[in-house]
Amino acid sequence: MRERRPSLLAFCLLCSLATPSSALDRAAFTITAWDLKLRITPAQEALSANGTVTLRNDSPSSQRVVALQVSSSLGWTSVTAEGKPLPMVGQPYVSDLDHTGSLSEVLVTLPQEVAPGNSVTLEVAYEGTVVLDAARLTRAGAPEADAKRNDWDRISATFTCLRGVGYVAWYPVTLESISLSDPTEFFDSLDAWKARHAASVLRLTVTLDVPSYYAWQVVTNGRAVGGNPAARSFDFVFEPVGLSPPTLAAGDFRALLQSVIRVYHFPGHETLAQQYVDAAQALQPLAFEWFGQPRRRFEMVELAEVAAESSTRVQPPTPLDVVPWESGSVLFTPLKPLSRESLEVTLMHPLAHAALDSPRPWIREGAAHFAQALAREQQARRSAALEYLERQLPLLVEMENALARLPPEAPRPSLITTSDEIFYRAKAAYVFWMLREMLGDAPLQRALHAYRAEDDRTPAYFQQLLEKESGRSLEWFFDDWVYRDRGLPDFRVVSTYPRPIVGGGYSVTVTVENLGGAAAEVSVTLRAEGGEATQRLRVPARDKASIRITVPTKPRDVLVNDSSVPESDRTNNLAAIALP
Repeated sequence: MRERRPSLLAFCLLCSLATPSSALDRAAFTITAWDLKLRITPAQEALSANGTVTLRNDSPSSQRVVALQVSSSLGWTSVTAEGKPLPMVGQPYVSDLDHTGSLSEVLVTLPQEVAPGNSVTLEVAYEGTVVLDAARLTRAGAPEADAKRNDWDRISATFTCLRGVGYVAWYPVTLESISLSDPTEFFDSLDAWKARHAASVLRLTVTLDVPSYYAWQVVTNGRAVGGNPAARSFDFVFEPVGLSPPTLAAGDFRALLQSVIRVYHFPGHETLAQQYVDAAQALQPLAFEWFGQPRRRFEMVELAEVAAESSTRVQPPTPLDVVPWESGSVLFTPLKPLSRESLEVTLMHPLAHAALDSPRPWIREGAAHFAQALAREQQARRSAALEYLERQLPLLVEMENALARLPPEAPRPSLITTSDEIFYRAKAAYVFWMLREMLGDAPLQRALHAYRAEDDRTPAYFQQLLEKESGRSLEWFFDDWVYRDRGLPDFRVVSTYPRPIVGGGYSVTVTVENLGGAAAEVSVTLRAEGGEATQRLRVPARDKASIRITVPTKPRDVLVNDSSVPESDRTNNLAAIALP
């Protein structure tokens, strides 16, 4: 009987938790603080962690059971409160929150119920390995090569990178199961988790268990607050956690520092690193002009496989064939030989982030993609910038068309509320470009320089900055493009009325109709023999507007929208002019 007793106790404990777990609200608790000590042993692909988590009950009812989750490749060692072990039952929990497609979950019975609004602090310990694993993506049907290009997190003998919630749950979380089979629900759930943890803080001490002759470093998207690098111990604070998933990389890095950029690279890639630095240096005047002085340094971390120990000093590392990852002002990327143009477009994005931060994805990401269009304009004029923006237009049109097919009562995501990157990246970039076209460079630049993330407490904050700098009312524009999703405009030339001018030339009255649901100020270009003339016209949604344009020679045709406004149908923008 004595040998069977532990199994019986475990069974009884599981039964006691069965009722609450069946109705367990995994979103009841928000983790307001993590204080963790992490030891990474690269040679064994292993990590071990211990520390505390503080959880606040944000549900309307008292809670006695909490679910804590880490990656399925990690195992829970203990959960205690004030040094006393707590009853807990471990179980696998299928979720694409982690690259393995599963989580290691423990259902913990707290010492007493936690009332709504109250908090509890638990001591936790867990350990295991983190190896390359793209199970969740291959399970969803992605080819293995593509899956590994996106899920590349690992601890290895020569290189480590862990991206945090949504990729690898290397720190405890509590979240309902989410699946990539429904990408919209996946990202909505993940964004809701980030919003709940927008004010949470993670304090981290990372200790590397590596030979002393390696100059290993730890780089994160958090703030370094001390440590003992000589002992391979590094301290960081991630605050707030919700905006950018805490991400860390470790390796035998060298650092190349110049002005606002620091590149962490492996030995043997000094020349490549210098090329990236030179490209960033060349972009600084453009970035400063539009976004002001950087508020933080932009950092790059090389993603690469390093050769065996016996040849590390003579054989350069091999860049990983992976998709780069940007979090905050840190870009995790392979260092590869690229054309100067490609380098500049790539680097303009994080340079914009270094100067402009925002709690609103449409501002933070939209401005950064707008900045990349500015880089293309500087390289190859305006047409190249518009071509860059247009690359995302087919996906944007597809998404807007899908929303248009929803029932009228169904909610439509605006730029303020969306969790879809097609909207907060591509559509938002167009919004910044259209604002530039309407207001001019100087007012938009002044507004971007004046923007402060800590002051952005209402959706209208940026609109008010723009109105102050430009002297124009923008309520109509923000209402259709930012605060609500009205779809896209669809312009067509309804009629043209040309007449000769005494003394020479022609005056042409052009009437444009907008068949779409969003108003826009659009270019109208009258093309004539030997030249053209362009004016701007605001066309309300599902309405018409007219403008008069003069040219010194015979007009041939009129073109509405030079592609600077995203439009659902570009096939009806050109109309020939019949002279009397």
